[in-house]
Amino acid sequence: MYTTIQVTEELKNFLEKMKLYERETYNEVIERLVEDELELTEETKKEIETVLKEVKAGKYVTHEQAKKELGI
Repeated sequence: MYTTIQVTEELKNFLEKMKLYERETYNEVIERLVEDELELTEETKKEIETVLKEVKAGKYVTHEQAKKELGI
């Protein structure tokens, strides 16, 4: 069974960019995005929130800093 949905041109363009291959349908793209969202456990979501707070607080090391510390 199929149905028609309305999306903005901006969202359509986003979905177009998310395609893994040229003939992938928008339905397949949306299914993949939904599946990815459902796979995030509550623990993973909490860990992501913690890391985002740390980044906003400036608690991170840049690539350049890491390379310098590692002598690369």
